[in-house]
Amino acid sequence: MVRAPCIDKNGMKKGAWSEEEDNKLRDYIERYGHWNWRELPKYAGLSRCGKSCRLRWMNYLRPSVKRGNFSKEEEDIIIKFHQDMGNKWSTIAAQLPGRSDNEIKNHWHTHLKKRSTKHNHQVIHQVKEEPNSNIQRIINFAGLPPSFVSTSSDNRVSNESTASRGVSDDSTSGSCVQQRLLIDLNQEYVESWEEC
Repeated sequence: MVRAPCIDKNGMKKGAWSEEEDNKLRDYIERYGHWNWRELPKYAGLSRCGKSCRLRWMNYLRPSVKRGNFSKEEEDIIIKFHQDMGNKWSTIAAQLPGRSDNEIKNHWHTHLKKRSTKHNHQVIHQVKEEPNSNIQRIINFAGLPPSFVSTSSDNRVSNESTASRGVSDDSTSGSCVQQRLLIDLNQEYVESWEEC
């Protein structure tokens, strides 16, 4: 639904843009460029704020703006970069020439968010099906026998899961050094050495 045009108490026009306003903005920017968005409306003869002019130019009037449906490749790029960066729409828009950040954001929330959520749900479901193999991989990587690693009741390694073992060191003439292994939910481990 488009906002009806109106003029606020400061004399700024709000709401839908007319064809005449579009032509004024387009002609001015093509002739002089966009040097200062706050001052531009005054010199272009528009009763709009600078932000409104900038958004109108960037999202609709720019000659390089790409119109139409998103291709499968563009959607895959959006999903990939959103998984890496989150809601950084302008950074994602830089990867898709001709698409505005606003258009990408709207397309994400109306079409792609559901598909990405289904994909993430499938990945989580696969991880839940194979918890023992992940734990075994960590134990093998750490070089500890399975008896040294404790897991919670649902076979997932918890943040507080620790394993300790005493190691005799010949160079310290029989002193005991304790190796402590901390395994967290991200399946990373940290080793620390303490003297007994």
